[in-house]
Amino acid sequence: MLLKSKVNPLNVTPPIQAVDQDRNIQPPSDRPGILYSILIGKPESYAEYFSLNRTTAELLLQKPIDRELYRRFDLVIKAEQDNGHPLPAFANLQIEVLDENNQAPYFLEDSYHGYINEASPVGTTIATNTSLSAPLAIVALDNDVEETKDPQLQFSLDSYSDVFSVTATGIKRYLTLVQPLDRETQDSYTFTLLASDGVQQSIPVTVMVTVLDANDNTPTFVNVSYNVNLYTDMMPGETVLQVSAVDSDAGPNGQVTYRILAGDQGHFLIGNSTGVITVAPGVELTVGRSYALTVEAVDNGPEPNRRSSITTVYIEVLPPNNQSPPRFPRQQYNVEISEAMRTGATLLNLQAVDREGDPITYTVDSGDPHEHFALQRNSGYLVLDKSLDRESLDYYTLMVTASDGHPDGTSTATVNIVVTDVNDNDPLFDSTLPVNLTVTEEQDHAYVGQVKATDPDLGASGQVHYRLINHQKLFSINATGAIRTLAPLDREVKGHYFLIVEAWDGAVDPRRSRLTLSVTVLDVDDNSPIFTQQTYNVNLPENSPKDTVILQLKARDADLSSNLTYRIRTEGSDQEIVQLFHIDPVTGELSVLKVLDYETLTDPEATYTFTVEALDTKGTMPPGLASVSVRIMDMNDFSPVFSQSVYRGMVAPNAVKGTIVTTVKANDSDPVGTPAGLVRYKVDQEAYPYSSSIFGVEEQTGHVVTRVNLNEEPNLKFSLVVVAYDDGEPVKKNTTLVEITVLQPSIIPVFTQEEYRFPPVSEETAVGTPVGVIMAAAVNQTIVYSIVEGNEGGSFALNETTGVISTAKPLDYETNSSYVLKVEADSMRVVSSNLRAPSKTNTAKVVIDVQDENDHPPVFSRSLYIGGVAEDAKTFTSVLQVQALDKDTGNYSSMIYRLIIPPPAGKDTKDSKDGFVIEPYSGVVKTAIMYRNMRRSYFKFEVVATDNYGQGHSSKAEIVVSVVNQLDMQVVVSNVPPTYVEKNKDKLLSILEHYVQEQIPGAKVVVETIGPHRHGEGMEQEDYTKSDLMIYAIDPLTNRAVSRQELYKFLDGKLLDINKEFQPLLPPGGRILEIRTPEVVTSVKKAVQAVGYTEGALLALAVIIIICCVPAILIVIITYRQFKERQAECAKTARIQMALPTGKPGGGTANNLYEELGDNAMRGYGQHETQQLLRPSLLRPEELSMESGIDPGQDYYTQDYYNYDHGYDLPQYGSRRKLISPSGLYDEYGEVVVDDDGSYYYSPQESDGEHGSKKRRIKLVVDREYETSSTGEDSMPETQRSRLPSTLNSHANVNGSIYVAQNGSIIRTRRSMTATGPTHTLTTTNNNLKLNSPVFSTRLAKHFKKLDKMAATLEERMPLNNPRTADGGCNTLRTFQSSGTATSATVTSSFSNTDNNKTLNVFNTRQSSVSLGSTSTSNTGPESAASKSNLLKAAQGGTEQPQSTEERDELKEGERESKVDGSNDDIDDGLVMREPLECPSDRTQSDEEELWMGPWNSLHIPMTKL
Repeated sequence: MLLKSKVNPLNVTPPIQAVDQDRNIQPPSDRPGILYSILIGKPESYAEYFSLNRTTAELLLQKPIDRELYRRFDLVIKAEQDNGHPLPAFANLQIEVLDENNQAPYFLEDSYHGYINEASPVGTTIATNTSLSAPLAIVALDNDVEETKDPQLQFSLDSYSDVFSVTATGIKRYLTLVQPLDRETQDSYTFTLLASDGVQQSIPVTVMVTVLDANDNTPTFVNVSYNVNLYTDMMPGETVLQVSAVDSDAGPNGQVTYRILAGDQGHFLIGNSTGVITVAPGVELTVGRSYALTVEAVDNGPEPNRRSSITTVYIEVLPPNNQSPPRFPRQQYNVEISEAMRTGATLLNLQAVDREGDPITYTVDSGDPHEHFALQRNSGYLVLDKSLDRESLDYYTLMVTASDGHPDGTSTATVNIVVTDVNDNDPLFDSTLPVNLTVTEEQDHAYVGQVKATDPDLGASGQVHYRLINHQKLFSINATGAIRTLAPLDREVKGHYFLIVEAWDGAVDPRRSRLTLSVTVLDVDDNSPIFTQQTYNVNLPENSPKDTVILQLKARDADLSSNLTYRIRTEGSDQEIVQLFHIDPVTGELSVLKVLDYETLTDPEATYTFTVEALDTKGTMPPGLASVSVRIMDMNDFSPVFSQSVYRGMVAPNAVKGTIVTTVKANDSDPVGTPAGLVRYKVDQEAYPYSSSIFGVEEQTGHVVTRVNLNEEPNLKFSLVVVAYDDGEPVKKNTTLVEITVLQPSIIPVFTQEEYRFPPVSEETAVGTPVGVIMAAAVNQTIVYSIVEGNEGGSFALNETTGVISTAKPLDYETNSSYVLKVEADSMRVVSSNLRAPSKTNTAKVVIDVQDENDHPPVFSRSLYIGGVAEDAKTFTSVLQVQALDKDTGNYSSMIYRLIIPPPAGKDTKDSKDGFVIEPYSGVVKTAIMYRNMRRSYFKFEVVATDNYGQGHSSKAEIVVSVVNQLDMQVVVSNVPPTYVEKNKDKLLSILEHYVQEQIPGAKVVVETIGPHRHGEGMEQEDYTKSDLMIYAIDPLTNRAVSRQELYKFLDGKLLDINKEFQPLLPPGGRILEIRTPEVVTSVKKAVQAVGYTEGALLALAVIIIICCVPAILIVIITYRQFKERQAECAKTARIQMALPTGKPGGGTANNLYEELGDNAMRGYGQHETQQLLRPSLLRPEELSMESGIDPGQDYYTQDYYNYDHGYDLPQYGSRRKLISPSGLYDEYGEVVVDDDGSYYYSPQESDGEHGSKKRRIKLVVDREYETSSTGEDSMPETQRSRLPSTLNSHANVNGSIYVAQNGSIIRTRRSMTATGPTHTLTTTNNNLKLNSPVFSTRLAKHFKKLDKMAATLEERMPLNNPRTADGGCNTLRTFQSSGTATSATVTSSFSNTDNNKTLNVFNTRQSSVSLGSTSTSNTGPESAASKSNLLKAAQGGTEQPQSTEERDELKEGERESKVDGSNDDIDDGLVMREPLECPSDRTQSDEEELWMGPWNSLHIPMTKL
């Protein structure tokens, strides 16, 4: 391991750990621990710096180490068991102390490219781009120093250090110019850069600096002046001379433009780019004329910095000369050719022009000493004749001559040839440097050697780079060719390396060369000796002679020239070891010094464990250690010894095979558990062959048994020799004699039965209770009974003299439900000899069955069940299943389950409804209510299991059910059909639950649905090859669903692991594809997002609706005015009717406004059956979702939920009802009269069509429903019912009141002061009438207006199971009477449904007022609906059925009823008034509440209206 001087704790690689090889043969609880310690180390002061944790093997640094003092520690670590038998193991630990600076610097980039202008002054910073706008920053870091601090590195350049330098400080370093540059001399510089912290060196990086051109060169003419002779016969356009100027700059700076500044006199022209001077068109030259042309050459650099030069061309015009010399078109030719150009290639055309047309010959006068070029003599073509080598000569200047053969007929020209370089040379290694290198092992970044290669090519082609072909992880080479080690080398691992170094140039297609180096690793003493085994186990036979060699030890030292010495380590060892054993220091032979006797050793293990060491006497490393365990082996000192010299036994003459006759026993004094102490038995076959064929002995137990079924004569005796032997070395044995006598049959008892089976014994039977009796007989023998088999636990006792078997211990049916005992009867003679003689007759089987009792309570499979239910779950949806198990059997393990649900807080338990039910036998918990708008709520209740079908023991468990919806769910999509998922649902669910419980302990994952995979637009398409498993999870701490987002994180992050566990449960290739959000949640999100896109459209639609509503509002106003006029007309007609005299109207059947909605059985109903009106339960809207399933705020009433009167069965089909227009409430007017029989009748006003026909009459009957609650229970005390006197004084004031008939009509009757009856007279204490309160009238009119604005639902007739009812088969109008202290209540009222200022006559009482609604005890919950049962109902008239005497008796208790004067019934029971009731209340209802809760309960108002 490596160590910085201040690091603590130390990281050891690999970690220090010892493994006990015997761990697999011991249980974990018995495995010994392992203790660690530092046994020895070098240098000796290691203990001052290091400590090793005894149990964890953590290596700690005690104090900082000075690397100047210690650079390495070599320790030997010891591991041993802590059970007293150490069996140690050893390992070497090497610790190298590193300097604080142990990290090599490194550059952030692999290479850098910079730019600089050649005109830049010294000190200029190299830029990073051609615009020179940003400096080139070179960043090198050192991990030994924080990144925010300057690492203070030294930078070095392998070349051009005289041209460039690196700034000295800073994290970012910059290249600066040290001396001026000249691009024309060198246009780029490439070098490598190294960073060093003084110890470590970075990997070199390549830096390339490109020199940008500056316009620092002036175009230069080849000649200062030119002299040309022209002749008058020269034609216009003919070339006079070509001048040439050279500019060494690059680009536009080196492009030259020519112009004639002066002296041409318009007679000459010059090409601005070619410099060719020609005769101007139309010019005729004159003899004797001379010209001095000033020609300027200008470069194309930037305008302010352009450079130029001038030359003078002197021209003299001569007369025609037929002997003029040939002329070259140009005085100077420049050409560049590659050194790789093939020979024979034409380089230039040097043809000259001779005015006279004489033949011209061409020659090369000078400049080609090696004749690389050839000038064709007649044609003037310059051709390459020999191959060029730029490295030998890179520039040629040829002087060529053209001659026409005449005197002075020659002219010359200069040809400048530049040879360009190609990459035609391989890098060449310096052969003077050594190739056989050495390096010392265990040195990091050690210098190995140096290589160097050169390349004569130019530019990048001549720049040499190096790399290592092999061992790149062990060695490195930098840009200069220096080779170092990257990691410490270990000679013992490998002592010699062949390094291949490759050098290549920087060309695009580089040329390479390789050099092989031999590196020898030099040895240092860095290894301790190592034994061939870490642990030696030796078996030493006891009594071995002195100096016996028992083990050959062998150790090896990987270092060279080692000299090993062996010895027993005395430090920490028992001194007895040195006295018992000895090691030869040279050979390593281990020998024993004493004779050892196993039996005299005090240690039962007889094992000696000690440490041996091998030391290199020439080295400095610690010794190598090994553990030696010498086990002393017992060598079988003793033979087995029988307890008796002779054994005797008795046997029946007919004994069966396997009968035990007697048992022999031998002991061996050798240690128990050793092979020498293990005794086994066999029969000596040779001593008594016949006896040994009949009798044998069991090898392990020594039982002498019969080998065959006996059929021997009585009184015979057999002898048998039994041998006892051990497994020691050598095997030792002993013998004994067994004498066997065959008994007389008469002394062998005989059982009365071969098998006894007693009645079952209860498991609750007390100890000592007799179970049964066995019996055997023998001639003149006393019999002794015994249990020989089957009573191992001692559950039963047998009286040896009487044969009575009784219980000896408490019985447990669940532990053992049946016992099979084997009993034996022997004569006292045999028993007294301490022998047994089993046979067929004196042994029997006893079967005792244990009877189960209910002595165990049920035990639930879990103490807490967690489940979930969706908000939209239907009633009786299964939620979860509980299970309780009972150890008992039969009915005692049969369960009955029930729930204990606490009542809701703040509610009356009488009317509260349980949220769940349970199937009593299966334990399935189901829903009992709806859970709308209850998300994030939960129910907590108990379940009780009682065994014996509810008659036995009980136990409880808790159930928590959380209400969820799809906002809490995730869909697990898999690529297998739903059938596979359904089949393995429980196993798959347990896997998902496991990963959820990793995050939320105890969480419960619940399956909502399993179905085909839904996909496509709107999730409307189904794919049955895939499945969607919708799940949610419940947190047991909050009893609420885990959020959908958290559930997604728990599962999606472990999808790979889940799929691995799913593999065995799914078909091949089956897996989970994704975890996604349910489509309902997704669609809601899309809808929310879509709102933003449609806001504009909705706003436009709203404007259109408002515009369209304006005409509708005007129509409603006009219609309302017409309606008000019609109401006023109706009121006027009513007042006229009130003044009409009282008459006896004829009977007629009232029109029934109920419509049949499809049930033919209902048609025509109402003439012979009593119409029972059912009242809707009055629940608060927020309770509808829990009690009735109606979602508050929804404008629907899909199913009737009624509480109904006792005595009637609710039909099994839904209520039939329809909406009736409010206009039907005002279409009939009539009067209420008292018939001769004292009954009240209502006679509607005749229409024109009915004039002269029999009048219709509707019987009015007082409703007794107010006496009972909505559940049919009596809601009034008996004392309150007795307050109404049996007779009343008057029945006046029945007219002038308001009634609501069953057909929905408002009945307003005339008011009369008196009325008579045939048999009864009504009297009151005060007959004066009082005017009714206009305030009450206003409220009543207001609520009738409310009804006018509603669509009221009237209840249809319902068929009843009982044809005879308390109403006598009549359709009744039930009215309501309030409680009070007065003796009676007389109803008088008149009503006009016009406006609130009209006067209304209401009920008039003497000492109490009439209430049109019941007085409830509470108006805040469902329980208030039960007391609001005193309602005014309208009933349609029909044919009256005779009343029974029993029914009349019921009416006499407080109800007065008048019958319709119908067909053939003339029974007159008189007028009976119901007693007033008192309803105690916490508060008094307002008139408005009473109005709504009273007479309008027969109308079904939509809940949204209420």
